[in-house]
Amino acid sequence: MEYHSGGSGSPGDHHHHHHDGSSESQRRKKRYHRHTANQIQRLESMFKDCPHPDEKQRLQLSRELALAPRQIKFWFQNRRTQMKAQHERGENCSLRAENDKIRCENIAIREALKNVICPSCGGPPINDECYFDEQKLRIENAQLKEELDRVSSIAAKYIGRPISQLPPVSPMHMSSLDLSMGNFGGQGMVGGPSLDLDLLPGSSSNMPMVPYQPACLSDLEKSHMSDLATSAMGELVRLLQTDDPLWMKSNTDGKDVLNLDAYAMMFDKTGNRLKNPNIRIEASRDSGVVIMNSLTLVEMFMDPNKWMELFPTIVTMAKTIENIVPGMMGGYSGSMQLMYEELQVLSPFVPIREFYFLRHCQQIEQGLWAIVDVSYDFPNDNQFGSQFRCHRLPSGCFIQDMPNGYSKVTWVEHVEIEDKTPVHRLYRNVIHSGVAFGAERWLTTLQRMCERLACLMVSANSTRDLGGVIPSPEGKRSMMKLAQRMVTNFCASISASASHRWTTLSAVNEIGVRVTVRKSTDPGQPNGIVLSAATTIWLPLPPQHVFNFFKDERKRSQWDVLSNGNAVQEVAHIANGSHPGNCISVLRAFNTSQNNMLILQESCVDSSGSLVVYCPVDLPAINIAMSGEDPSYIPLLPSGFTITSDGNQSDNTAIHSNNNSNNGNNNGDGASTSTVTNIGNNSGGSLITVAFQIMVSSLPSAKLNMESVATVNGLISETVQHIKAALNCPSS
Repeated sequence: MEYHSGGSGSPGDHHHHHHDGSSESQRRKKRYHRHTANQIQRLESMFKDCPHPDEKQRLQLSRELALAPRQIKFWFQNRRTQMKAQHERGENCSLRAENDKIRCENIAIREALKNVICPSCGGPPINDECYFDEQKLRIENAQLKEELDRVSSIAAKYIGRPISQLPPVSPMHMSSLDLSMGNFGGQGMVGGPSLDLDLLPGSSSNMPMVPYQPACLSDLEKSHMSDLATSAMGELVRLLQTDDPLWMKSNTDGKDVLNLDAYAMMFDKTGNRLKNPNIRIEASRDSGVVIMNSLTLVEMFMDPNKWMELFPTIVTMAKTIENIVPGMMGGYSGSMQLMYEELQVLSPFVPIREFYFLRHCQQIEQGLWAIVDVSYDFPNDNQFGSQFRCHRLPSGCFIQDMPNGYSKVTWVEHVEIEDKTPVHRLYRNVIHSGVAFGAERWLTTLQRMCERLACLMVSANSTRDLGGVIPSPEGKRSMMKLAQRMVTNFCASISASASHRWTTLSAVNEIGVRVTVRKSTDPGQPNGIVLSAATTIWLPLPPQHVFNFFKDERKRSQWDVLSNGNAVQEVAHIANGSHPGNCISVLRAFNTSQNNMLILQESCVDSSGSLVVYCPVDLPAINIAMSGEDPSYIPLLPSGFTITSDGNQSDNTAIHSNNNSNNGNNNGDGASTSTVTNIGNNSGGSLITVAFQIMVSSLPSAKLNMESVATVNGLISETVQHIKAALNCPSS
């Protein structure tokens, strides 16, 4: 680019020859004309609005400022060049700083990986209490590289060419559990023909979209909603307070059974859906004591995110569509909101239940709250209305404070169900009896989760480890948060939600294996393509017996095909409640080459069923969690088992609380705070869902192939065979 002075001489001056011996620089200096302050101000003002004036604009400026058009042109050229040079200098400084920062990060990571594991024993180095969070460093490194790319693209626009002078930044390889390495003798999971399965988008920390987002609600609709919720609250209060003849005791299990005739007469339900022969009614009521005060419970019930955290095994999704009525004086009493939720049984063989409903909260008196849920039907021309199969009649709970800081909760579930597709035969008894989504399941889950929250707050007496590896209450809480995220991830991975499209493979058993594929993008999961697979089996054993089998680390080698028969040792233990089955464990395998890999496991049990969820986690990540740091970036890809009764219970009256190890945890009125029972000791059998998640590829664009599917199919088949053999059950 040419650089020109802004001289004011006539064009002829540029061709005048000097013979006085003066240098060329002196001649230029003589010709140079400095613009006036007014001229510069006007030119700068024009440059801000239009850095590239056209000929007409240059002529206009020439007349205004008494400058030649050529001077105007050269001034703008020089000003643009000056701006580019300034930007280039600034961006180069920024790029150098970013690049130096990334180099330092890479050096720190390499040094950390050298020192974090003792080469001789595989444990942490002696007297070294600081462990680098490898995963967090990787994520920060990736963020810095993204920032570098962004700044580079900005700089390239000003410089006019790509930034090629900078040395490349080498990304670190992200390790993950590779099931094809040594365990099955395969050659990896990248080659082979691809399988035509839809790839689902990544699970995001943002709440997924609900199936139907209603338009802005009119005042008339809100008034109708308010009337509906008020009427539902009146009905719920009567359902909670009235016994005979509205509720009768079952002759088989002593539970409350709704008298439909008395209900129809009491609430004038003639001519409604109850006349539809295809509609099935599920109604249940239960009550119990919860280790939490009423106001805290109300706050959690009215927050959809906390609602999901309280019921991770039941609620797969919850979202407030709109707050219809705010609470009085900034509180919750009188508040009402329109919500959407998805409810599940922990098996991909049972469809989810979806509800659009109104949630209305009311403080009845001091220390007594009522929360009612009732379905809201959108107008008939609504695109989503025809898809409804579930309708929630007034349901909800009383929450009453007790003198010891606990609450007594009485829960009612009342829904109308139209089974448009037949219920899977394995789950027919559980679903049709109302147990799967009944009040007892909600209440026992609430009791167990509130015990877990109480343990989270306790600073001592709930942690047992052999080597003192969890040094502080903060470390315990960090481990509990990590395990909670693991369980939530596992429950979501086996949901039959619309966000999962399951494909049934040829049978491992008469049920078959169902698989689904998704692109994982969450910070708390390995990035790449994840294959989830699950099957359900029936065993002629009580659920408690099966749970004890999975829970016992001494028997793990009998079913865990990935352990290659190696025994495991529990090196840390965190209690999650009064029942010994509710706990978090850190397990270490013996006689294995992977000394830096541990197993994080959480087990949960109550009268509605049980879970055993586990995930391999490398030693540096476990050390970070145990030291009390934020575990949000530790990648988890959990697998595990769900165990429930098959619904063929001959007598449920033998269900008792297991409080032998309560250490006096009974409350003052003699009611036990524990919900844990000898689940189904007299039942006909158990339903066990076996589920695995595996990384197919760390490349987001990778295709699922038949070898990956065959690997996970073989993994589930072998696990099922091991379980049946260990429990002396027939293989067919």
